[in-house]
Amino acid sequence: MVAAENVSFQVLRGEAVALVGESGSGKSTIARLLLRLDKADSGEIRLDGIDVLAREPRSASLAYRGRVQMVFQDPFGSLNPVHSVAHHLVRPLLRHGRALNPQRTVGEHLEPTLRRFGRTTSGLVRERAVELLRTVGLQPAEDFIDRLPFELSGGQRQRVAIARALAVQPDLLVADEPTSMLDVSIRTGVLNLLAQLKRDRGLAIILITHDLAAARYLADRILVLYRGRVVENGPSRALIESPAHPYTRALLASIAGVGVAEAAGARRRPAGDETAATGCPFAPRCPDVLDACRASDPASRSLGADRRVRCHLYPEATPGRVS
Repeated sequence: MVAAENVSFQVLRGEAVALVGESGSGKSTIARLLLRLDKADSGEIRLDGIDVLAREPRSASLAYRGRVQMVFQDPFGSLNPVHSVAHHLVRPLLRHGRALNPQRTVGEHLEPTLRRFGRTTSGLVRERAVELLRTVGLQPAEDFIDRLPFELSGGQRQRVAIARALAVQPDLLVADEPTSMLDVSIRTGVLNLLAQLKRDRGLAIILITHDLAAARYLADRILVLYRGRVVENGPSRALIESPAHPYTRALLASIAGVGVAEAAGARRRPAGDETAATGCPFAPRCPDVLDACRASDPASRSLGADRRVRCHLYPEATPGRVS
């Protein structure tokens, strides 16, 4: 089984794009490829138009990691439990040369200072760390800087993780299910923070989520993935209010009330095998399956207004892949 195939999209500065799908759809694989944690068999990753895989074929450079950062799903596991908040924030500041002069280039990192880093830091570096805590809404920041992770709530830990990612002043933030392990009451606060960073700092964000409600709240565009391929994409509001692909309607029905689900045209999926040797991969689960769905894999079809769908239910086919 291919984890991700023919997935193509772009993210502009100040824009959020959501990759949505159930477990196994390929969302986190795409995130790991973008972070250069996994190696793609083929394809390109372009940053400012430059193919970074061609420039850095073996592993990501410090400069690339300074421009693309990630916030992980688990706020309890992504922070080292034996180190303070200050340690988590000061370390990337020093490593990427953002400690004493935020305008330094990545190559001017302060290795001697990093090697000497322990419990004490210079007042200027510490103030930069405190400023990051203020940026993510942990107030008063001075009360949080010396705490250990176990002294923080889940939402507070996730804000520290976001502050750590912001320390290197990235252009792109990949947020992998950033609210899925948080209480419902604090999820909105984290999403609001990401929206503010997108708006005020021009930060580009890729949101990895299974939750179409969270995607609509934060993202400007949504890509729906099924078994490693984009089956529908378009502007968030249009896609949520009028889902085209049966799989998108099923995802929406899973979070919507009965009335909304019926309005979206969602129906109970038929029982049976969930794998298909030929044709559309979703055909065995699709309530609207046609003979053509079992015979051939649908191409990308334009729905107008920057929307595309990969489904035989829509006759107007255009060559090329969903992008």
